[in-house]
Amino acid sequence: MSSSLVVAITIVVFGGKVCLGSDASSFILPFTDCIQSKGKAGYYQGSIDVTESGAKCMNWGDVAGVKDRYPGKGLGDHNFCRNPDGRIRPWCFFRNNRGRIDWGYCDCKQGSVRLQGGRSKLEGTVEVYLNGAWGAICSNSWGHEDAAVVCRQLGQGYKGRARYSPLSRLSFSLVHWSSVQCRGHEDDLLQCPNTLWNGGECANRQVAAVTCTLQEATVFVPVRLVGGGSGFEGRVEVYHAGHWGTVCDDQWDDADAEAYFGEGSGRVLLDEVQCTGNELSIEQCPKNPWGEHNCEHREDAGVSCTPLTGKEPALSHCDRREWRKHDCTHKEDVSVTCTPERVTHGVPASVPLRLVGGETAMEGRVEIYINGQWGTICDDGWTDRDADVVCRQLGYTGVSKARTMAYFGEGEGPIHVDNVKCTGSERSLADCIKQPIGTHNCRHTEDAGVICNYGQHDISDVIKDPIALVCGLRLAHTRQKRIIGGENSLSCWVLTSAHCFKRYGNSTKTYKVRVGDYHTLVPEEFEAEYGVEEIVPHPNYRPHSNDYDLALVRLSGRDDRCAVLSRHVLPACLPLRRERVLKVASNCFITGWGDTGRAYSKTLQQASISLLNKRHCEASYPGQFTGRMLCAGNAQEEKWVDSCRGDSGGPLVCERPTGGWVVYGVTSWGHACRLQDSPGVYTKVSAFVPWVRRVAGL
Repeated sequence: MSSSLVVAITIVVFGGKVCLGSDASSFILPFTDCIQSKGKAGYYQGSIDVTESGAKCMNWGDVAGVKDRYPGKGLGDHNFCRNPDGRIRPWCFFRNNRGRIDWGYCDCKQGSVRLQGGRSKLEGTVEVYLNGAWGAICSNSWGHEDAAVVCRQLGQGYKGRARYSPLSRLSFSLVHWSSVQCRGHEDDLLQCPNTLWNGGECANRQVAAVTCTLQEATVFVPVRLVGGGSGFEGRVEVYHAGHWGTVCDDQWDDADAEAYFGEGSGRVLLDEVQCTGNELSIEQCPKNPWGEHNCEHREDAGVSCTPLTGKEPALSHCDRREWRKHDCTHKEDVSVTCTPERVTHGVPASVPLRLVGGETAMEGRVEIYINGQWGTICDDGWTDRDADVVCRQLGYTGVSKARTMAYFGEGEGPIHVDNVKCTGSERSLADCIKQPIGTHNCRHTEDAGVICNYGQHDISDVIKDPIALVCGLRLAHTRQKRIIGGENSLSCWVLTSAHCFKRYGNSTKTYKVRVGDYHTLVPEEFEAEYGVEEIVPHPNYRPHSNDYDLALVRLSGRDDRCAVLSRHVLPACLPLRRERVLKVASNCFITGWGDTGRAYSKTLQQASISLLNKRHCEASYPGQFTGRMLCAGNAQEEKWVDSCRGDSGGPLVCERPTGGWVVYGVTSWGHACRLQDSPGVYTKVSAFVPWVRRVAGL
């Protein structure tokens, strides 16, 4: 929620958002002490007053009209986080770096860990945050496996050595757990079995401490792939104690790999392998001791690899023959001549880079490979000059654009670099890194990204992309920011859901329409904002009903020229009046900024979805589903895709067999999110074509 309320609308130039009913299924995040109160109040009543990004919350009274909208929900003359609108997590308003009122979820840190009293950030007494307070852990059964989990959770490498600290200096400090029993592969301490402290004394009056060490390469284990169609796929076999053997698929990430490349012979050497993906060798992965397993060869694990191309961080990552298999003499030994480059603060002269999360290989979140791990770059001071260096290092020569605030999604793992300062002429990003690796004051919400060869995409490719046709249309309330999608089918008319106006009314002065939006918090070159001249809900819509849930919004402009069309803002088509959607529609997509299961998305999301037949919809919603509605989802539960809260009014677009993208649905309502027996429900646009044409004067 920021200085404007964003509602999903479909410009009739049509695009947008999807929200579901207020009874959508709740979820609880793994690290939050901000869960909605179960008592009579029905809202969070704590005193947290800082957002996840570290911004100080504004006083509720400083945002006009909010306290009046939510009477009796704890909004007083204070800046404590609340959830008066029924969200699972509390939030608050704050001033962003542009001085505008914005909103964010609050800093809920249940389960976080920190190290206290050490000589560096890599060591110290372990404290865990539970129920609003930091507390220690008794040293009972504390071991290296527990220490490894703490170091991983802190982003300080994947190896930890268990230590102990005397309790004497902490005699008045809280102790949360008497023991923890991690296996070593967990992502955080909350995933480990633990025993609550019962108020007695810790053994030997000691509490848990750790020393973390950055990951180093360990003994290289020879690996080969057998039985595949190429050198890049096959059954995984490892070499140990003079023998080749297979790997059991217990805990193997892809269960479909079971004996896919045939059953091996000989020994099963490894079982319960649980790599995180950041290790340099399978030897670094948590696993059973060599030869200890309960498997048969029908459970042999296999992989399919993507060939690498010359930017690998080590020779062990390159395609090659098996170790010691060759037909060479030392007369054929190879050599290289390296050109030294300037190194600062221990950064390698040329660090491997990759772009992650973009729609093409030319854009994405910038990730950098240091100390055996891929990590992100904080966006403090991130500019187009930094983007120039990144793109040049990756081989692109066109215009480069910097993107901030996790524009391409939040990364995982360590944040390696902060305050990058390029002039734009450097050969490698390593030449721009001035701070020691790992020194930063950032979160992954500030991950930096780039777009290379900006503006050089083929317009024919864009037209084939449904997101480009309907992307980034948001109706913005001038006081509070919520996201509501929309589709634009003429340059002056926007199609959205009528229920989007239930809470804030139909006053045209209350809203702005932003087109071409991708990241809700980042201003983009192709964004434009327009005033609203007219809001026309369908005359048969009633707030207590889900039927006739459609509205038209006219943008301010003259001579039917309002939104400026570009390759980022293009019109979608209206369906025919009696078009049989289920027979002609294919390749359908929904878009929006709604709830992803963790939070409301800051970037426009897209998902492929299937239209469901009328019988299925009526069985899911007996007595509620009408002929003016569509429902959609995917038939396989493990691949279920759905719209969710925060996606209201957004488009469901499909491709006609004859070509062109058509807005067949507008996100309307549903029960919960991603449940097979509760598909999302969409207003059936073809049922309203005569009304749309009459209002818009088509």
